[in-house]
Amino acid sequence: MTTEFFSAAPLAVATVADTLAKLRSVPALADRYADIVALDSLEDLVHVPVMRKDDLNVALEHLKPKAQHGATWTFQSGGSTGSPKLGYAPTGLYMAEVYEQWKPLGPDDLFVNAWGAGKLWGAHYLMGAYADLTGCTGIGLGAINRGEYDAWLEFFADRGVTSIGGTPSVLRPIIGRARELGLKLPDLRSVLWLGEAWNPGLDEDLPAVAPRARRWGLFGSTETWVAGTNTPQCADDTWHPLPSQLVHIGADQLIDFTSLKPHGLNPVLRYQTGDAGEWVTCTCGVPGRALRVLGRRDGEVKFRGLLLNADALLREVAGVPGVSQSQLVLTEYPARGSTCEVLVVPARDAADGLAARVRDRILGSAFGGPSSAFHRDPEALEVRVTDALIHNERTGKVSPLVQRRAT
Repeated sequence: MTTEFFSAAPLAVATVADTLAKLRSVPALADRYADIVALDSLEDLVHVPVMRKDDLNVALEHLKPKAQHGATWTFQSGGSTGSPKLGYAPTGLYMAEVYEQWKPLGPDDLFVNAWGAGKLWGAHYLMGAYADLTGCTGIGLGAINRGEYDAWLEFFADRGVTSIGGTPSVLRPIIGRARELGLKLPDLRSVLWLGEAWNPGLDEDLPAVAPRARRWGLFGSTETWVAGTNTPQCADDTWHPLPSQLVHIGADQLIDFTSLKPHGLNPVLRYQTGDAGEWVTCTCGVPGRALRVLGRRDGEVKFRGLLLNADALLREVAGVPGVSQSQLVLTEYPARGSTCEVLVVPARDAADGLAARVRDRILGSAFGGPSSAFHRDPEALEVRVTDALIHNERTGKVSPLVQRRAT
């Protein structure tokens, strides 16, 4: 019978008990685990407090994990709106387990790795480790600017590229440019994505550019590593957890993860990433329950003394015809109140007056206090149509919320 905390992974209880012992050895965290006498079964995890980013960073700083074999690699993500999140992994980056469950690539594929490389960004290397297991031929594209799209797209077509991978916010403008040029990628069969939710705009562009292409996704974080996989037969928000991941849904539908890797380096024990979810039956037909990710529950920020839910606002904006992508930029000024700027990338067929329509939707929406603040001070809200959202220059990743402090 499936219980609240369930896993068929071998040595699961022993692995969890070992992780608990490591966390108890961290002076700054010892008190929070002092009342946990023993873990005799996975069900005993219900008594273990959840971890968050700062707790894990404290543990990693003290434990300084080392791999049993090969190098120990350190990666980080985040930092756009808060402190970075750290993760450690051995050579291979745990991708052998992913390959056992998820196989969009094979020896005959020519794969373009479009995740940014360099510094402490991990996805490029993660997918490089995965590609190594498949025996495919790889192209380490990394980050490219818009002026390079045309030449690279012609190269992809000439070489018969069969697969490309990246964050959706990186892939969308590349595929969109191919559509604008009328360029076809007839050999493209798979589009791999990791790091963001799938962009529905790709569903519009891919049939025109690469009718055979299908999406294949991975879900996880730097702290948890890959937690689940997604195939073309799955809904784009639904994931099949890996055997080494104990996934639990707690209060307010918040997901927590416990690593069951016997030699895992991150002491992940009921770790909350901020994502919410629910258990569902996947449309792909794979038996057993699958995880539907509902979005983040940490998207609330203070705006003029009121809580503003960034995810809710952007969902309102996405409902306006002609909106392709959107982003929220909050700027705090020392001499006057904060301002809220909504950046909007228009769809190809967007009619004139998009900014005004978006503004009207926000002012007419029922999202409470912040909407009232905009009515009291119309200059607090600005909607601007742009060709591109604010993004990380190194990775190309786009954050839905950007917070700034003016000087």
